[in-house]
Amino acid sequence: MADCDSLNAYSPAEIAHRIETEGVRKANMALMPLVILGILAGAFIGLGAMLSVMVRADSSLGFAASAFFSGLVFSLGLLMVVVAGAELFTGNNLIIMAWAQGRIRTAQVLRNWAVVCLGNLVGAVGLACMVYACGHTSLNGGAVGRQVVEIALAKQALPFWTACLKGVLCNILVCLAVWMAMGGRSVFDKAVAVVFPVMAFVTAGFEHSIANMYLMPLALLVQSSGGAADGTVVTVTGMLGNWVSVILGNLVGGAGLVGLVYWAVYLRQPRS
Repeated sequence: MADCDSLNAYSPAEIAHRIETEGVRKANMALMPLVILGILAGAFIGLGAMLSVMVRADSSLGFAASAFFSGLVFSLGLLMVVVAGAELFTGNNLIIMAWAQGRIRTAQVLRNWAVVCLGNLVGAVGLACMVYACGHTSLNGGAVGRQVVEIALAKQALPFWTACLKGVLCNILVCLAVWMAMGGRSVFDKAVAVVFPVMAFVTAGFEHSIANMYLMPLALLVQSSGGAADGTVVTVTGMLGNWVSVILGNLVGGAGLVGLVYWAVYLRQPRS
């Protein structure tokens, strides 16, 4: 008879210990695998964003249906990260638990975040270049490309603290998706855990730094010389401003409001 425990999800306390152990492994990973897996994660998230834009470019869908289905298909990106294996900056915010437990140093945390974030950037921008070069943005009579620019312009127009707060809310959901996926024992378990939180943050219009590293460079490539109808264009300065604010928000939401909160609940040892 099969072990009944193999059919059950890990408990929250067990998930906390698993994430702590995984954080130690990630913090000690050699540079080359970390870079390669970071590049893969950036491309995976970009693929999810690519599908999400295609849904939003369909003008026949109503607001609710467009938002819902664009969020649903976007979840492909994080699902590939979790199941296929890759290093995603936003999910790796959870290694803060291993740091809070004293098992890794601050320098190791910062190294992981910096290397993975840069790898994600390379993967996301690289995918954007490939998507543009293959003519994908001309689909639906060019509506896909126009939608990319429209999304990027809206992101660029966000005030700093609005983008930051949207980043906080986004990464609470992303890290909860990673947390719950660590509780699963099968690919199906992980898929169920990932889809709904990711769908929620995309549908709600929150900000994911790595997705923006795909969408905004792609907008720079496809926008016309006149930009939007009112003459506005996506700029490098506007893009970088968005990235800074959203990365900050993602860190607060993932490391602070998920990682440290669950560390305090399940791992922190009370003082004697």
